Amino acid sequence: MRSGINTKVILTTVSAELLHDLIVALRRICSASQLEGFLVRSGISVDLANHRNSRVTHEQLVRLYQIAAVETGDEMMGLWSRPIRSGALKVICRTVYDARSVRIAMYRFTQVWNLMLDDYELVLDQSKDNFSIFLKPRPWYGGNGNLVTNINRFGHMAMLKLAHGVASWLVGQEVTLKKVSFAFPRPPFAEDYKVLFPAKTYYDAKFSAICFHSDLAEQRFKRSYADLAPFLRRAPRDWIFTTYTEHALSMKVHDFLNRSNNLGCSVAQVANEFHMSSRTLMRRLAAEHTSFQAIKDALRRDLAIFELVNTNKSIENIAHEHGFMSVSTFHRAFKRWTGYTPGEYRRHGLRLLI
Repeated sequence: MRSGINTKVILTTVSAELLHDLIVALRRICSASQLEGFLVRSGISVDLANHRNSRVTHEQLVRLYQIAAVETGDEMMGLWSRPIRSGALKVICRTVYDARSVRIAMYRFTQVWNLMLDDYELVLDQSKDNFSIFLKPRPWYGGNGNLVTNINRFGHMAMLKLAHGVASWLVGQEVTLKKVSFAFPRPPFAEDYKVLFPAKTYYDAKFSAICFHSDLAEQRFKRSYADLAPFLRRAPRDWIFTTYTEHALSMKVHDFLNRSNNLGCSVAQVANEFHMSSRTLMRRLAAEHTSFQAIKDALRRDLAIFELVNTNKSIENIAHEHGFMSVSTFHRAFKRWTGYTPGEYRRHGLRLLI
């Protein structure tokens, strides 16, 4: 996996609703003042964090993860019933880095986690044409004798992303996936999972699971102990977000527009870049439940958020640079995207820590 990440990729945002699941977990293990401090130090306004229509950048989420994991002493930040003590990721990586194959490494990965988790058992499925890891609930009973079956969506996402990230680190490149499944209904922020997993994502499954291509299982790799320190130092930056190289077409289009610095690109220009007709591009994007215009709007939103918070550009200049016909048009679009006007967002926002 590459040690560096393109800055523009980092600036892509995710919904505060996705962040909210982590905040719910953190409230279980720290005080309100501690949590507020974590958010502020991460560059996340408390007001924006509490507004479900707002957005946070990948870098802000990474910073919150890093700060909260250290300050709480729980590397999974209250996402599971038992704290995952500091150093757990290091132990896991030291356990897998000298395995003879990815299959053996992933088996060791599940076994170490099964010593630490009370809520779920990680099961490695190596049946014919299948190589996957799924989270099997371990039922336990609360003080009142009732079965506890809470699912923290962020916890399930983080565990599957860690499995994907460790496998990708071992082989030195982002691993492609067959599919990802979640044992909960499709959330309102389901679009955010597109920038987390390079695969088709399913909901209301019996178990949350990540399914690799079967030929990965016997793939050999060579990782030295010296490779471990940089990976751990950057965690979770190198495993929680993907690089887009093996993503769905919609994310590849998003990445192309982001890198090209040209939001004025037409459908025909972008289709030509991907060696297909405009009609084929539009049909394939529709199959991924999006459109060319929706991708451009999301990128405009993310770039505008960054510039409002991190630059002194006037709102008029930001609106003009990102192709809005007037400031009032920009105001209406931004309010629809985030629940705030650009001016309100700028007043609430904090400068990113990059």
